[in-house]
Amino acid sequence: MNRRISQVGSKFAIVLAVTLFGMGASAQTPLRGYTLPVLDLSSQTNRQVVVDREPGQYLGHPTTVLLEDGKTILCVYPKGHGKGPIIYKRSTDGGLTWSGRLPTPKSWETSLETPTLHQVIDPAGKRRLILWSGLYPARLAVSDDDGATWSELKPAGDWGGIVVMGFVEPLKTGKGQYLAMFHDDGRYFSANPIKQTPPLFTLYQTTSSDGGLNWSTPRPIYSNAVVNLCEPGCIRSPDGRQMAVLLRENARRKNSHVIFSNDEGRTWSDPRELPGALTGDRHCGKYSPDGRLFISFRDTTLESGTKGDWVAWVGRYEDIIKGTEGQYRVRLMHNTQRADCAYPGVELLPDGTFVTTTYGHWTDQQQPYIVSVRLKLKELDDLAKSLKSQP
Repeated sequence: MNRRISQVGSKFAIVLAVTLFGMGASAQTPLRGYTLPVLDLSSQTNRQVVVDREPGQYLGHPTTVLLEDGKTILCVYPKGHGKGPIIYKRSTDGGLTWSGRLPTPKSWETSLETPTLHQVIDPAGKRRLILWSGLYPARLAVSDDDGATWSELKPAGDWGGIVVMGFVEPLKTGKGQYLAMFHDDGRYFSANPIKQTPPLFTLYQTTSSDGGLNWSTPRPIYSNAVVNLCEPGCIRSPDGRQMAVLLRENARRKNSHVIFSNDEGRTWSDPRELPGALTGDRHCGKYSPDGRLFISFRDTTLESGTKGDWVAWVGRYEDIIKGTEGQYRVRLMHNTQRADCAYPGVELLPDGTFVTTTYGHWTDQQQPYIVSVRLKLKELDDLAKSLKSQP
């Protein structure tokens, strides 16, 4: 069953459809794999920086934020698989070196989900950081001093969800206004779980008008029990007028999907399959100085020689619009165990260096740990040219 939910006045209209995709689906079925080149950086250990590692302890699912000075990066992640006490570290040199584990509020030890970290600005221009911890109820912590001190985690409302928040995006509708999105499958949205077989995956969005301190009751955007769309990641068009949200397909029946909004999230297009080249979990990307996109994700492409690895895609926003493959894919690191790796973040330093950070089973038969990979797109271009020139 496919449900597309759009806002009509102050109410919601639910339109049922029998097709697997929405009306916005491409007439041509995308490739299950890809034909574009793959650049392999996995053996280039000079690019890799270990952020944190603890023998025998699972460390995973990091999020990063680059502060305004262009060199301080903050990183949070759970001590455990998607849940556990939140660990907090700082780099003051653009990710080349990292602090020890920093003190955190007592409530951060009670986190039940993957924490996510975001920068926001309130209507008066005050910058702050917010940290989310999901499941029920979704909780929020705040820092007004660039992460030097933090509040305790407090419920954001009588609701919850999974990977809260997939993204937090500033809106053009006014200063201090933000849109955030997450998903749930009925288990955590309210205090009374709804168990369904198969589970009904629902995308939700919530907004803030005060720079991230308070958030509206989430409204549903899309629901489907066949194609399980979740873990949204937002990319704006180069002119800033359109938002594209890339979505994991958790049923593993189809490629990843994308939805678009031309009105700052008031309405969204029907989901459409992405090319195999952009199929993966937990997309996180930024624009390079030359206007190209670098998007990091876990490779879950249905037909791929790097399936389960930490990969990236390089292309242009127009590729997402047109459903074309892009320029090339990059194998960042080889994951030695299934597909358990690769959450955000991606940061762009002032000199054009991407610092992309995630977790994975980087050493065979050992617990996952947190690593950064550093690169510039020119370096990738040069590598691509050298491969073409080889006989």
